[in-house]
Amino acid sequence: MASRSDDEPRRGSEPRRGSSRAGAPGPDEADGFGGISDARAYTPRGRTVRENAERARAGRAGDPFRPALQVLDGGRPAPVRDRRRGGPAEPEEPAPRGRRTQPRDDRTQAGPRDDRTPAARTARPEPAAAPRGGRTDRTDRADRTGRAGRAGRDERDEPAAPRGGRAARTEPAPPGDARARTAAARDERGRAAGPAADRRTAGARTPAAKTAKPPAKGATRKPPAPKRAPGAGLLGRRGEPAPPRQSRGRGGEAPPRAPMSRKRPAPAAPPPPPKLADHRRRLRVGTVVALAMFVIIGARLVVLQVVNTPAYAASISEQRQNRLAKVALPAPRGAIYDRDGSALARSIEARYVYADPELVKNPAGVAATLSPMLGMPISELRPKLERNKRPGGGWSRFEYLARGVDVRTADEIKKLNLAGIGTHRDERRDVPGADLAANLIGFTGADMAGLEGLEARYDGLLRGRDGQRVFEQGNPHVDKGQLAKEIPGGFRQETPAQRGSSLVLTIDNDLQFMVQRILGERMTKLNASFGAAVVLDVKTGEVLAQASYPAYNAAQPFDAEPTDREDAASSIVVDPGSVHKALIFGAALEENLVEPDSTLVVGPALIRGGARFQDTHPHPKNTRVTLPGLMAYSSNVGTIRLGDMLGPERIYAYQQKFGLGKPTGEGVAGEAAGRLLAPAEWSGSASGAVPVGHSVDATLIQMAAAYAAIANDGVYVQPHLIKETIDGDGRRVPAAKPATHRVLGADNAAALRLMMEAVVSVKGATGNLAAIDGYRVAGKTGTGRRVVDGEYTDSEVGSFIGMAPAEDPRYVVAVLGDTPGGGGGVVGGPAFKDMMSFTLAHYRVPPSGTKPPKFTIVP
Repeated sequence: MASRSDDEPRRGSEPRRGSSRAGAPGPDEADGFGGISDARAYTPRGRTVRENAERARAGRAGDPFRPALQVLDGGRPAPVRDRRRGGPAEPEEPAPRGRRTQPRDDRTQAGPRDDRTPAARTARPEPAAAPRGGRTDRTDRADRTGRAGRAGRDERDEPAAPRGGRAARTEPAPPGDARARTAAARDERGRAAGPAADRRTAGARTPAAKTAKPPAKGATRKPPAPKRAPGAGLLGRRGEPAPPRQSRGRGGEAPPRAPMSRKRPAPAAPPPPPKLADHRRRLRVGTVVALAMFVIIGARLVVLQVVNTPAYAASISEQRQNRLAKVALPAPRGAIYDRDGSALARSIEARYVYADPELVKNPAGVAATLSPMLGMPISELRPKLERNKRPGGGWSRFEYLARGVDVRTADEIKKLNLAGIGTHRDERRDVPGADLAANLIGFTGADMAGLEGLEARYDGLLRGRDGQRVFEQGNPHVDKGQLAKEIPGGFRQETPAQRGSSLVLTIDNDLQFMVQRILGERMTKLNASFGAAVVLDVKTGEVLAQASYPAYNAAQPFDAEPTDREDAASSIVVDPGSVHKALIFGAALEENLVEPDSTLVVGPALIRGGARFQDTHPHPKNTRVTLPGLMAYSSNVGTIRLGDMLGPERIYAYQQKFGLGKPTGEGVAGEAAGRLLAPAEWSGSASGAVPVGHSVDATLIQMAAAYAAIANDGVYVQPHLIKETIDGDGRRVPAAKPATHRVLGADNAAALRLMMEAVVSVKGATGNLAAIDGYRVAGKTGTGRRVVDGEYTDSEVGSFIGMAPAEDPRYVVAVLGDTPGGGGGVVGGPAFKDMMSFTLAHYRVPPSGTKPPKFTIVP
């Protein structure tokens, strides 16, 4: 059989690892443990089948190999039992290195050591009596049983003296003692495990109690051994310390094993179990927290929606407005054409220069740079370049600097790459004829809005409706160098511009040019302060030409004086003078107060209200003169006598019928209404002044329309300048038909025209200078005065209004001029002749087939 690991090695060889030879204990080892025999005593190999069936491993886990591994690792420290019962344990000297601390067991089946004598081992121990109270300390019973067995054994054993420095071999123990020694060893190690081992073994039978047999029948029970004090050694039978056990081996006797010097500390008391939380308390706390959160959120909502709403709304609106860029899309302004489609005023492509004040870095420097290029002073540009708030709130992001800028100039500005300055497509009003009909048409401002004339009167129709492009751009405060840079996919809204409608006038471009030229030449020659001329179509009331003197260049309107830009024919009122006499003659005929061949007794003068009225061509007192004679020499006395026959009421009524005292409504902005003297306002001299055209204010267009009624067989047709309109889509819309009404009967109108022919055809008459070769002309001269600030001026207003051909009039031409002196025949006669001659030739009116009749002045 192979030698066991706990056999004593041969002399001269080192003891094997794990043997029970004496040696110095390691730092983690307890004295008296660490041998292989001890380890085998706790393994299945060291136990017999009987032991496994009868004894339980007190204080051990279900793993049978765990105690062996603990022993190999150094074992568990256990208190050393006293050798003798009743006295304290005496510490023994630790065994020298190389000596065995455990006696050998040469038996084939190694087991726990039993030091008792054979007799003691064979004796059956009596069971310990249970303590009073019914409780049994199983651990104490096992301990007492183990100590009783060892007490008998220790009395018989005698220690052997060591020889040669090695432990003496003990006598081999009988085989029957192995079982008792195994139980004692387990009990001793169980006590070393401390309270933890006791708790694990509580309620289980100890090995000693399990192996003890009940006493024989009739035998007396031994009293239980007294409880050994902690740390006490093993005791003998009589109470004195027992000698140390000896083990027999081949190498000699081993020294006694040193007692356990270390004691496992008692474990601390376990902490009390944690107190369980109260669910009602958690519920209350959770409810309070939830209510507090709802109160806070509700209060915040109230603040946001009630208290801070205006501030937040304004802030959000301002932020959005700052991110939205707006670019105006100007609507093309409608053109103004003459009756044949020639442009009198039109819009051409140009550029406007604008600024975004939020992006302009140096307003003063930018204004100085743009001033010479735009022709504007720095003081006018700088306020537009500085930041300013819009009336509705928020900062302005768009300001016009100039409009109608030439394309070349705009390109130069664009090349400067000024931050916040941009250009965009625009238009500029172009007047091809410069001053042609400028006083009539008017002009527009820099923003293409009409300021005067037809441009102002029909501004809403001409300018159309501007569009706008709104888009989202980057933050201007971050990206200063990019003006109105659109964000792809951002907000974008575009309202297309609606083109303005165009006007088609009744003006004839060629006739307007000639009338304007003739007027200018004549007024210049007469040194007139102002002058006017009108050409009407008597059948339709269309204004074929309407000129004023002085004229101005509509392309540079502000270079002229404001008074020079007025349309004299519609805005300047004067005393019509003798041209008013035709209305009195017509009223007398219409009222059947006179006949065409009637005569009136006249004299050189007469007095009305202390005022003397006399003729320029006086007749002797009580001279009877025909009506054509009175007309030809423009008799004031004869006209006043007709006025006396009519009376104030009928004079006033016919004045209104002929269109005096109210605007004609031809379409020019700022047309004057004139003024009539109502019958209630007549004074002593009014009966003499009103019939001869004084104390009456009228415009030239009003008087021309009245004469057109005479030419049109007594039917008044409202004069008008607009023939039709063309909307943005090109549709033509004719102008409304002019208002008409009858003033005179056709016969009376024809008789009146015949009387008026005497003014031109009678030798020495006032209108001989207005005669036109080949055409019969009917008209009347007049000399009036102008009232300024309630007083008459020193100058005289001479006029001539006539029609041709007299037998069937087609056109009426009216001319007046404010000159230092001279009658209507001299001022207006020659101008009328030239204008009418061109008009008749222009419209190819054939000459009269007959000559004017011979008129009798004084029968």
